[in-house]
Amino acid sequence: MKDTQKSAKRTVAKFTDEERGAMKDRVQELKAAADKADGENDVLAKIAELPAPDRAMAKRVHAIIKASAPALSPKTWYGMPAYAKDGNIVCHFQPAQKFKTRYATLGFSDKANLDEGTMWPNAFALTKLTADDEARIGALVKKAAS
Repeated sequence: MKDTQKSAKRTVAKFTDEERGAMKDRVQELKAAADKADGENDVLAKIAELPAPDRAMAKRVHAIIKASAPALSPKTWYGMPAYAKDGNIVCHFQPAQKFKTRYATLGFSDKANLDEGTMWPNAFALTKLTADDEARIGALVKKAAS
């Protein structure tokens, strides 16, 4: 009898440059967390690296989150400013330039207490911040962190 071996084909996942960059950021974040790095400084450093429109919005979102939910801990998550409760990410700011999208995003994880009926939003597109937007973000973050 003849041994027949099938050649194993490898399936290689194809990631964009942006996705590979985010994964590299995440590895650095995990290493920094192991070293108990200061999350506030990491978030502020990431915000400072952003281009002008994203940077201004990220600074404002950061201030709103800190004022509305002081119990949340700033930390980076896949290279983005994020905010955690008990080590779990509750919300994050995704700059438009991160994945070359036309708007920034304020996203909420499944750990956020935003449940409302059987369907609710878990991310919001941000093109600019008005006073009403800032109030809504503050209320959402406060509820998410409760």
